[in-house]
Amino acid sequence: MVISTTTISHAEESVNSTFASRYVRTSLPKFKMAEKSIPKDAAYQIISDELMLDGNPRLNLASFVTTWMEPECDKLMMASVNKNYVDMDEYPNRCVNMIAHLFNAPVGEDETAVGVGTVGSSEAIMLAGLAFKRSGRTKERLKANLSTSLTLSLVCWEKFARYFEVQLKEVKLRVGYYVMDPVKAVEMVDENTICVAAILGSTLTGEFEDVKTLNDLLAAKNKETGYDTPIHVDAASGGFIAPFLYLELEWDFRLPLVKSINVSGHKYGLGYKNIIGNCMENAQMLSKGLENMGCFEILSKDVGVPLVAFALKDSTKHTVFEISESLRRFGWIIPAYTMPPDAQEVAVLRVVIREDFSRSLAERLLSDSEKVMKEIEELPSRVSNKVVHVTSTVDEVKGGQGAVHKKKSVKET
Repeated sequence: MVISTTTISHAEESVNSTFASRYVRTSLPKFKMAEKSIPKDAAYQIISDELMLDGNPRLNLASFVTTWMEPECDKLMMASVNKNYVDMDEYPNRCVNMIAHLFNAPVGEDETAVGVGTVGSSEAIMLAGLAFKRSGRTKERLKANLSTSLTLSLVCWEKFARYFEVQLKEVKLRVGYYVMDPVKAVEMVDENTICVAAILGSTLTGEFEDVKTLNDLLAAKNKETGYDTPIHVDAASGGFIAPFLYLELEWDFRLPLVKSINVSGHKYGLGYKNIIGNCMENAQMLSKGLENMGCFEILSKDVGVPLVAFALKDSTKHTVFEISESLRRFGWIIPAYTMPPDAQEVAVLRVVIREDFSRSLAERLLSDSEKVMKEIEELPSRVSNKVVHVTSTVDEVKGGQGAVHKKKSVKET
């Protein structure tokens, strides 16, 4: 749930209609319910005008969420939109069994897999974590802990740890290696560890964590110590990619210590071989084009989620944040962020390749990126300006006796 705070401006307390003025001429309160009704045409037009300020979903390359489906899927969703989600019967159980077989669960033809539909990865992770904490082998433990990698998806585990009183052990990343090191993860395991969480499809670079090696190392430690520590796989992004593109990759219930998996249908859930294969080809084409520009270093891998993560080879003059800001002028929404500790000196841009990101859009993005880089190279360095500003501030404070001495020549820079 997103909690937002709105600052109310008295100058903008009402919504004034534009095209809807043919239906209604009175303005509507912005932060209260209107006293009188208005025609449905006017309400629709006013809301449509407000939504025009949103970014174009097709050009929003920050999100993993699917933004286009076949018309038949839209029809099925609209036909079910008035049904209570809680009133679930046999159909969802069939879906759980389909996914269980897809993930190679040891379920017989006459057996029923155990699973549940949730409203997102966070809820799924909460339920999985609770299942591990409240299982028979761990309920006697006084202080439960959990080991996972320090990535963007860590937020879910942080919430779980805070809400349900579990110590979170974070495997830090390092420059050049942006996924969990299975050796370090297993070293953190003790008698109170309820599970080790691996990620199939890092939100940082799209890379798959090595679940097979983690399973083997953890199995050896369990045998040596008498522990029974299991593995949870967060396959929110990669769960509907690996079964169709990387059939030989062992990451799922084929591994004996993998006891639960969460996967998101709203991301690459329309997957399947042809669609995901096309996404990977477009990602590779974009990656090659960016690399050929000569100013970018590609951090994403060929095997993983179809995304392209790239950094500036030389960030002493300009930053990826300037590039992200400049690309917004062309309509592109591309996030720029720094890596988590201990790789925070690396800042990257990330482009998520979905089904609706065509080869033509990839070519357009490359063209716009070249324009942006040419413009930025002609601009004065923002980084050097910031360094001068920080240095001048330090020099001023060092003036002695608490006095601040202004240096106009430095400040003007």
